[in-house]
Amino acid sequence: MKEFVFAGVLFYFSFSAWVVKARSFFDTTIRPAAALTQNYCPKLKGKRVALIINQASKVGDSSLLDILMVRGIKVVKIFVPEHGFRGREDAGAKVDNTVDSATGLSVISLYGSHKKPVAADLKDVDVMVYDLQDVGARFYTYISTLEYCMEASAEEKKQFMVLDRPNPNGFYVDGPVLDTYNKSFVGMQPIPVVYGMTAGEYAMMLKGENWLKTENSLDLSVIKCFNYDHKKRYKLPVAPSPNLRTMAAIYAYPSLCLFEGTKISVGRGTALPFQQYGCPEFEGKFTYSFVPKSGEGAKSPMYEGKQCYGEITGETPESALKNIGGGFQLNWLLRAYEIFPEKEKFFNAFFLKLAGTSKLEQQIRSGTLGRAIRVSWLQDIKAFKKIRRKYLLYPDFE
Repeated sequence: MKEFVFAGVLFYFSFSAWVVKARSFFDTTIRPAAALTQNYCPKLKGKRVALIINQASKVGDSSLLDILMVRGIKVVKIFVPEHGFRGREDAGAKVDNTVDSATGLSVISLYGSHKKPVAADLKDVDVMVYDLQDVGARFYTYISTLEYCMEASAEEKKQFMVLDRPNPNGFYVDGPVLDTYNKSFVGMQPIPVVYGMTAGEYAMMLKGENWLKTENSLDLSVIKCFNYDHKKRYKLPVAPSPNLRTMAAIYAYPSLCLFEGTKISVGRGTALPFQQYGCPEFEGKFTYSFVPKSGEGAKSPMYEGKQCYGEITGETPESALKNIGGGFQLNWLLRAYEIFPEKEKFFNAFFLKLAGTSKLEQQIRSGTLGRAIRVSWLQDIKAFKKIRRKYLLYPDFE
Protein backbone atom coordinates (compact mmCIF):
# COMPACT_ATOMS: atom_id res chain seq x y z
CA MET A 1 0.00 0.00 0.00
CA LYS A 2 2.83 2.39 0.89
CA GLU A 3 4.50 1.64 -2.43
CA PHE A 4 1.23 2.38 -4.21
CA VAL A 5 0.80 5.68 -2.36
CA PHE A 6 4.41 6.64 -3.04
CA ALA A 7 4.01 5.82 -6.73
CA GLY A 8 0.84 7.89 -6.86
CA VAL A 9 2.54 10.86 -5.21
CA LEU A 10 5.51 10.51 -7.56
CA PHE A 11 3.18 10.38 -10.57
CA TYR A 12 1.32 13.46 -9.32
CA PHE A 13 4.47 15.54 -8.97
CA SER A 14 5.92 14.26 -12.25
CA PHE A 15 2.68 15.03 -14.07
CA SER A 16 2.46 18.46 -12.42
CA ALA A 17 6.04 19.25 -13.43
CA TRP A 18 5.27 18.19 -17.00
CA VAL A 19 2.21 20.46 -17.09
CA VAL A 20 4.23 23.42 -15.79
CA LYS A 21 6.97 22.67 -18.32
CA ALA A 22 4.47 22.38 -21.15
CA ARG A 23 2.79 25.65 -20.25
CA SER A 24 6.09 27.48 -19.87
CA PHE A 25 7.96 26.04 -22.87
CA PHE A 26 7.81 29.49 -24.48
CA ASP A 27 8.17 32.59 -22.32
CA THR A 28 5.28 34.88 -23.22
CA THR A 29 6.54 37.80 -21.12
CA ILE A 30 9.43 38.61 -23.47
CA ARG A 31 9.05 41.78 -25.54
CA PRO A 32 11.22 42.86 -28.47
CA ALA A 33 12.75 46.32 -28.29
CA ALA A 34 10.33 47.62 -30.93
CA ALA A 35 7.53 47.23 -28.38
CA LEU A 36 9.28 49.61 -25.98
CA THR A 37 8.59 52.83 -27.88
CA GLN A 38 9.43 54.99 -24.86
CA ASN A 39 13.03 53.75 -25.06
CA TYR A 40 13.74 54.77 -28.64
CA CYS A 41 11.13 57.15 -30.11
CA PRO A 42 12.47 60.18 -28.20
CA LYS A 43 15.92 59.47 -29.72
CA LEU A 44 14.42 59.59 -33.25
CA LYS A 45 12.39 62.78 -32.89
CA GLY A 46 13.40 65.43 -35.43
CA LYS A 47 15.65 63.02 -37.35
CA ARG A 48 15.39 61.57 -40.84
CA VAL A 49 15.09 57.84 -40.34
CA ALA A 50 15.85 54.93 -42.67
CA LEU A 51 14.44 51.56 -41.60
CA ILE A 52 15.98 48.14 -42.22
CA ILE A 53 12.87 45.97 -41.90
CA ASN A 54 10.71 43.24 -43.41
CA GLN A 55 7.40 41.50 -42.73
CA ALA A 56 8.52 40.35 -39.25
CA SER A 57 9.39 43.86 -38.04
CA LYS A 58 6.17 44.08 -36.07
CA VAL A 59 4.72 44.56 -32.61
CA GLY A 60 1.45 42.67 -32.48
CA ASP A 61 -0.37 43.59 -35.68
CA SER A 62 1.49 46.87 -36.22
CA SER A 63 4.62 47.22 -38.34
CA LEU A 64 7.51 49.30 -37.07
CA LEU A 65 6.87 51.68 -39.98
CA ASP A 66 3.32 52.34 -38.79
CA ILE A 67 4.41 52.62 -35.16
CA LEU A 68 6.92 55.34 -36.01
CA MET A 69 4.74 57.27 -38.43
CA VAL A 70 1.83 57.40 -35.98
CA ARG A 71 4.23 58.97 -33.47
CA GLY A 72 5.40 61.61 -35.89
CA ILE A 73 8.81 60.12 -36.61
CA LYS A 74 10.04 61.12 -40.07
CA VAL A 75 10.78 57.90 -41.98
CA VAL A 76 12.41 58.74 -45.32
CA LYS A 77 13.10 55.31 -46.83
CA ILE A 78 13.09 51.56 -46.24
CA PHE A 79 15.89 49.04 -46.80
CA VAL A 80 15.00 45.34 -47.08
CA PRO A 81 17.16 42.18 -46.83
CA GLU A 82 17.03 38.84 -48.63
CA HIS A 83 13.42 37.65 -49.26
CA GLY A 84 12.15 41.22 -49.71
CA PHE A 85 9.76 43.58 -47.91
CA ARG A 86 7.01 40.99 -47.58
CA GLY A 87 9.38 38.06 -46.93
CA ARG A 88 8.00 35.93 -49.77
CA GLU A 89 10.91 35.68 -52.19
CA ASP A 90 13.00 32.53 -52.65
CA ALA A 91 16.40 32.23 -51.02
CA GLY A 92 18.83 33.87 -53.43
CA ALA A 93 16.08 35.38 -55.58
CA LYS A 94 16.64 38.81 -57.11
CA VAL A 95 14.64 41.45 -55.21
CA ASP A 96 13.99 44.71 -57.06
CA ASN A 97 13.70 48.20 -55.60
CA THR A 98 10.11 49.36 -55.34
CA VAL A 99 7.81 51.90 -53.73
CA ASP A 100 5.58 51.16 -50.75
CA SER A 101 2.06 51.78 -52.05
CA ALA A 102 0.69 52.77 -48.63
CA THR A 103 3.26 55.48 -47.85
CA GLY A 104 5.02 56.29 -51.13
CA LEU A 105 8.39 55.56 -49.52
CA SER A 106 11.25 54.11 -51.55
CA VAL A 107 11.96 50.47 -50.71
CA ILE A 108 15.59 49.64 -51.50
CA SER A 109 16.73 46.03 -51.80
CA LEU A 110 19.97 45.10 -50.03
CA TYR A 111 20.43 41.86 -51.90
CA GLY A 112 21.97 40.79 -55.18
CA SER A 113 24.48 43.31 -56.52
CA HIS A 114 23.51 46.02 -53.99
CA LYS A 115 24.10 44.39 -50.61
CA LYS A 116 25.51 47.52 -48.98
CA PRO A 117 23.98 51.04 -48.97
CA VAL A 118 26.01 53.59 -50.91
CA ALA A 119 26.52 57.27 -50.16
CA ALA A 120 23.58 58.33 -52.35
CA ASP A 121 21.26 55.99 -50.41
CA LEU A 122 22.10 57.74 -47.14
CA LYS A 123 22.36 61.35 -48.35
CA ASP A 124 18.99 62.31 -46.83
CA VAL A 125 19.30 60.06 -43.73
CA ASP A 126 20.36 60.91 -40.17
CA VAL A 127 19.93 57.49 -38.54
CA MET A 128 19.49 53.92 -39.73
CA VAL A 129 17.25 51.70 -37.58
CA TYR A 130 17.68 47.92 -37.82
CA ASP A 131 14.74 45.72 -36.78
CA LEU A 132 15.05 42.28 -38.39
CA GLN A 133 14.13 39.01 -36.71
CA ASP A 134 17.18 36.75 -36.86
CA VAL A 135 17.33 33.01 -36.11
CA GLY A 136 20.89 32.79 -34.78
CA ALA A 137 22.62 30.82 -37.55
CA ARG A 138 25.76 32.22 -39.18
CA PHE A 139 24.53 31.58 -42.72
CA TYR A 140 21.17 33.32 -42.21
CA THR A 141 22.00 36.47 -44.15
CA TYR A 142 20.32 39.11 -41.99
CA ILE A 143 23.50 39.51 -39.89
CA SER A 144 25.47 40.06 -43.11
CA THR A 145 23.02 42.82 -44.02
CA LEU A 146 23.48 44.20 -40.50
CA GLU A 147 27.26 44.34 -40.97
CA TYR A 148 27.09 46.08 -44.34
CA CYS A 149 24.59 48.65 -43.04
CA MET A 150 26.77 49.37 -40.02
CA GLU A 151 29.77 49.91 -42.29
CA ALA A 152 27.81 52.25 -44.55
CA SER A 153 26.55 54.24 -41.56
CA ALA A 154 30.08 54.64 -40.22
CA GLU A 155 31.46 55.67 -43.59
CA GLU A 156 28.75 58.30 -44.08
CA LYS A 157 28.84 59.38 -40.40
CA LYS A 158 25.23 58.39 -39.72
CA GLN A 159 23.84 57.11 -36.44
CA PHE A 160 22.92 53.45 -36.24
CA MET A 161 20.28 51.97 -33.93
CA VAL A 162 19.46 48.29 -33.38
CA LEU A 163 16.02 47.49 -32.02
CA ASP A 164 16.94 44.16 -30.54
CA ARG A 165 14.89 40.99 -30.87
CA PRO A 166 15.31 37.66 -29.05
CA ASN A 167 17.37 34.94 -30.70
CA PRO A 168 15.22 31.76 -30.87
CA ASN A 169 18.45 29.71 -31.05
CA GLY A 170 20.26 31.86 -28.49
CA PHE A 171 20.45 29.14 -25.83
CA TYR A 172 23.61 27.41 -27.13
CA VAL A 173 26.81 27.93 -29.10
CA ASP A 174 27.94 25.14 -31.42
CA GLY A 175 29.29 24.12 -34.82
CA PRO A 176 32.50 24.81 -36.73
CA VAL A 177 33.92 28.33 -36.59
CA LEU A 178 34.31 30.07 -39.95
CA ASP A 179 37.77 30.42 -41.42
CA THR A 180 37.76 33.97 -42.84
CA TYR A 181 39.52 32.63 -45.95
CA ASN A 182 36.06 31.24 -46.80
CA LYS A 183 34.22 34.49 -46.14
CA SER A 184 31.04 35.07 -48.17
CA PHE A 185 27.60 36.62 -47.73
CA VAL A 186 26.50 33.45 -45.90
CA GLY A 187 29.39 33.76 -43.47
CA MET A 188 31.38 36.96 -42.99
CA GLN A 189 33.08 36.63 -39.60
CA PRO A 190 34.93 33.96 -37.53
CA ILE A 191 31.92 32.78 -35.55
CA PRO A 192 30.38 29.30 -35.10
CA VAL A 193 27.34 28.10 -37.05
CA VAL A 194 25.26 28.81 -33.92
CA TYR A 195 26.71 31.83 -32.12
CA GLY A 196 24.19 32.42 -29.30
CA MET A 197 23.81 36.21 -29.60
CA THR A 198 21.02 38.64 -30.41
CA ALA A 199 21.47 41.07 -33.29
CA GLY A 200 22.19 43.83 -30.79
CA GLU A 201 24.90 41.83 -29.05
CA TYR A 202 26.39 40.81 -32.39
CA ALA A 203 26.39 44.43 -33.57
CA MET A 204 28.38 45.36 -30.48
CA MET A 205 30.83 42.56 -31.27
CA LEU A 206 31.24 43.76 -34.88
CA LYS A 207 32.13 47.21 -33.61
CA GLY A 208 34.10 46.17 -30.54
CA GLU A 209 36.29 43.63 -32.35
CA ASN A 210 36.97 46.10 -35.20
CA TRP A 211 35.46 43.72 -37.74
CA LEU A 212 33.85 46.56 -39.70
CA LYS A 213 35.81 47.61 -42.77
CA THR A 214 35.86 51.33 -42.08
CA GLU A 215 38.24 53.83 -40.56
CA ASN A 216 35.37 55.82 -39.04
CA SER A 217 33.92 55.09 -35.62
CA LEU A 218 30.27 54.08 -35.63
CA ASP A 219 27.71 55.90 -33.47
CA LEU A 220 25.89 52.72 -32.36
CA SER A 221 23.00 52.35 -29.93
CA VAL A 222 21.21 49.13 -29.00
CA ILE A 223 17.71 49.14 -27.51
CA LYS A 224 17.33 46.03 -25.39
CA CYS A 225 14.47 43.52 -25.28
CA PHE A 226 12.32 43.23 -22.16
CA ASN A 227 12.68 40.16 -19.92
CA TYR A 228 14.81 38.14 -22.34
CA ASP A 229 17.75 35.95 -21.39
CA HIS A 230 19.67 33.25 -23.22
CA LYS A 231 18.11 30.39 -21.27
CA LYS A 232 14.57 31.22 -22.33
CA ARG A 233 12.60 29.89 -25.30
CA TYR A 234 11.00 32.58 -27.46
CA LYS A 235 8.28 31.82 -29.98
CA LEU A 236 8.51 33.97 -33.08
CA PRO A 237 5.12 35.58 -33.78
CA VAL A 238 5.85 36.01 -37.51
CA ALA A 239 7.81 33.70 -39.81
CA PRO A 240 11.19 35.39 -40.47
CA SER A 241 11.44 34.00 -44.03
CA PRO A 242 9.26 31.89 -46.36
CA ASN A 243 10.83 28.51 -45.56
CA LEU A 244 11.11 28.92 -41.79
CA ARG A 245 7.41 28.71 -41.01
CA THR A 246 7.44 26.93 -37.65
CA MET A 247 9.53 26.82 -34.49
CA ALA A 248 10.36 23.19 -35.27
CA ALA A 249 11.94 24.35 -38.54
CA ILE A 250 13.79 27.20 -36.80
CA TYR A 251 15.31 24.78 -34.27
CA ALA A 252 16.39 22.30 -36.97
CA TYR A 253 17.57 24.95 -39.45
CA PRO A 254 21.19 25.38 -38.24
CA SER A 255 21.76 21.63 -38.63
CA LEU A 256 19.75 21.04 -41.80
CA CYS A 257 20.95 24.06 -43.78
CA LEU A 258 24.25 22.32 -44.53
CA PHE A 259 22.25 19.99 -46.78
CA GLU A 260 21.80 22.99 -49.10
CA GLY A 261 25.41 22.32 -50.11
CA THR A 262 24.67 18.71 -51.06
CA LYS A 263 22.43 16.55 -53.25
CA ILE A 264 19.87 16.29 -50.43
CA SER A 265 16.59 18.24 -50.30
CA VAL A 266 15.51 19.95 -47.08
CA GLY A 267 11.87 19.96 -48.13
CA ARG A 268 11.67 23.27 -49.96
CA GLY A 269 8.45 23.14 -51.96
CA THR A 270 6.59 21.13 -49.30
CA ALA A 271 4.50 21.95 -46.24
CA LEU A 272 7.46 21.19 -43.96
CA PRO A 273 10.60 22.93 -45.24
CA PHE A 274 13.55 22.49 -42.87
CA GLN A 275 11.67 19.84 -40.93
CA GLN A 276 12.75 16.97 -43.17
CA TYR A 277 15.43 15.85 -45.57
CA GLY A 278 15.65 13.29 -48.35
CA CYS A 279 16.27 12.47 -52.01
CA PRO A 280 15.03 9.96 -54.62
CA GLU A 281 18.20 7.85 -54.19
CA PHE A 282 17.16 6.94 -50.64
CA GLU A 283 14.27 4.77 -51.83
CA GLY A 284 14.40 1.55 -49.86
CA LYS A 285 16.48 3.15 -47.10
CA PHE A 286 13.59 5.09 -45.52
CA THR A 287 9.81 4.63 -45.55
CA TYR A 288 9.07 8.33 -44.97
CA SER A 289 8.82 10.41 -48.15
CA PHE A 290 7.77 13.78 -49.60
CA VAL A 291 7.32 15.33 -53.04
CA PRO A 292 8.57 18.93 -53.60
CA LYS A 293 6.34 21.18 -55.70
CA SER A 294 6.84 24.70 -57.01
CA GLY A 295 5.15 27.45 -54.97
CA GLU A 296 5.63 30.74 -53.14
CA GLY A 297 9.08 30.86 -51.61
CA ALA A 298 10.16 27.73 -53.52
CA LYS A 299 10.11 28.22 -57.27
CA SER A 300 11.66 25.21 -59.02
CA PRO A 301 12.69 23.39 -55.81
CA MET A 302 15.22 20.57 -55.85
CA TYR A 303 13.68 17.29 -57.07
CA GLU A 304 10.47 19.02 -58.08
CA GLY A 305 7.74 16.44 -58.68
CA LYS A 306 9.92 13.53 -57.54
CA GLN A 307 9.40 11.23 -54.56
CA CYS A 308 12.10 11.93 -51.97
CA TYR A 309 12.77 9.41 -49.22
CA GLY A 310 14.28 10.42 -45.92
CA GLU A 311 13.52 11.48 -42.37
CA ILE A 312 11.37 14.04 -40.62
CA THR A 313 13.46 15.91 -38.07
CA GLY A 314 10.70 17.11 -35.76
CA GLU A 315 7.02 17.90 -36.14
CA THR A 316 6.77 19.99 -32.96
CA PRO A 317 9.18 22.41 -31.26
CA GLU A 318 9.64 19.92 -28.42
CA SER A 319 10.46 17.01 -30.72
CA ALA A 320 12.76 19.16 -32.87
CA LEU A 321 14.74 20.24 -29.80
CA LYS A 322 14.94 16.67 -28.58
CA ASN A 323 16.18 15.46 -31.97
CA ILE A 324 18.93 18.06 -32.29
CA GLY A 325 20.13 16.96 -28.86
CA GLY A 326 20.40 20.48 -27.48
CA GLY A 327 23.01 21.50 -30.03
CA PHE A 328 24.22 21.43 -33.61
CA GLN A 329 23.21 18.02 -34.99
CA LEU A 330 25.67 16.18 -37.26
CA ASN A 331 24.03 12.74 -37.35
CA TRP A 332 21.58 13.55 -40.15
CA LEU A 333 24.36 14.76 -42.43
CA LEU A 334 26.66 11.83 -41.61
CA ARG A 335 23.87 9.29 -42.14
CA ALA A 336 22.88 10.80 -45.47
CA TYR A 337 26.46 10.75 -46.74
CA GLU A 338 26.95 7.15 -45.60
CA ILE A 339 23.97 5.83 -47.58
CA PHE A 340 24.17 8.13 -50.63
CA PRO A 341 25.21 5.92 -53.57
CA GLU A 342 27.45 8.36 -55.50
CA LYS A 343 29.59 9.90 -52.79
CA GLU A 344 31.75 11.85 -55.22
CA LYS A 345 28.62 13.83 -56.19
CA PHE A 346 27.25 14.35 -52.65
CA PHE A 347 28.80 17.78 -51.96
CA ASN A 348 28.73 20.92 -54.11
CA ALA A 349 30.77 24.12 -53.88
CA PHE A 350 28.19 25.82 -51.66
CA PHE A 351 28.91 23.40 -48.81
CA LEU A 352 32.27 25.07 -48.13
CA LYS A 353 30.61 28.47 -47.76
CA LEU A 354 27.95 27.11 -45.40
CA ALA A 355 30.38 25.09 -43.27
CA GLY A 356 32.87 27.98 -43.27
CA THR A 357 35.76 25.52 -43.26
CA SER A 358 37.10 22.88 -45.65
CA LYS A 359 37.85 20.62 -42.70
CA LEU A 360 34.25 19.43 -42.21
CA GLU A 361 33.85 18.00 -45.72
CA GLN A 362 37.27 16.34 -45.44
CA GLN A 363 36.29 14.77 -42.10
CA ILE A 364 33.00 13.44 -43.47
CA ARG A 365 34.66 12.00 -46.59
CA SER A 366 37.32 10.28 -44.49
CA GLY A 367 34.73 8.63 -42.22
CA THR A 368 35.60 10.57 -39.07
CA LEU A 369 33.09 9.83 -36.31
CA GLY A 370 30.68 12.57 -35.27
CA ARG A 371 32.04 12.88 -31.74
CA ALA A 372 35.58 13.27 -33.08
CA ILE A 373 34.41 15.98 -35.48
CA ARG A 374 32.80 17.81 -32.58
CA VAL A 375 35.99 17.60 -30.52
CA SER A 376 37.92 19.17 -33.40
CA TRP A 377 36.09 22.49 -33.08
CA LEU A 378 35.89 22.72 -29.25
CA GLN A 379 38.98 24.92 -28.86
CA ASP A 380 37.65 27.36 -31.46
CA ILE A 381 34.29 27.41 -29.67
CA LYS A 382 36.02 28.12 -26.35
CA ALA A 383 37.96 31.02 -27.86
CA PHE A 384 34.81 32.45 -29.43
CA LYS A 385 32.87 32.22 -26.17
CA LYS A 386 35.56 34.28 -24.46
CA ILE A 387 35.05 37.06 -27.01
CA ARG A 388 31.27 36.67 -26.98
CA ARG A 389 31.09 37.12 -23.21
CA LYS A 390 32.27 40.75 -23.51
CA TYR A 391 29.23 41.79 -25.52
CA LEU A 392 26.32 39.99 -23.86
CA LEU A 393 23.43 42.25 -22.85
CA TYR A 394 21.35 39.50 -21.28
CA PRO A 395 21.98 36.70 -18.72
CA ASP A 396 23.74 33.77 -20.38
CA PHE A 397 22.78 30.10 -20.51
CA GLU A 398 26.01 28.99 -18.77
